[in-house]
Amino acid sequence: MIIDQIQIRVRYAETDNMGFVYYGNYAIYYEIARTELIRKLGLSYKEIEAEGVFLPVNLMEVKYIKPAKYDDVLTIKTTIDTKPSSRLSFKHEIYNSENELLNIGKVSLTFISANTGKPCKPSKKFEDIININFLTN
Repeated sequence: MIIDQIQIRVRYAETDNMGFVYYGNYAIYYEIARTELIRKLGLSYKEIEAEGVFLPVNLMEVKYIKPAKYDDVLTIKTTIDTKPSSRLSFKHEIYNSENELLNIGKVSLTFISANTGKPCKPSKKFEDIININFLTN
């Protein structure tokens, strides 16, 4: 299992008239969290794409528990609990500064060959990085 956490402060532009985070922005928060997790493992999305592999989202599930609000500092906990095959799944939990659980999400991405447009396995480099981190966490 691989676990990471980042913090984000809610900006005014991310809220609605009630001062709550607009529901569509949670997808952006998930993306920030998962790209930073991959970066901390030693690889970037840019490098993955340079190897001829794209990672489009094929599933996103969201459970809204409590609203995040303007100027809240959010902690986003991101987990990879299964080794990827042709898919890579992330679980997200978002907490406010009082450590209240606000949101739960799951995002699944598919490794797609840039040449064929069909699902493929991750690169050897990606698999090695994941395997090393599964062993150490």
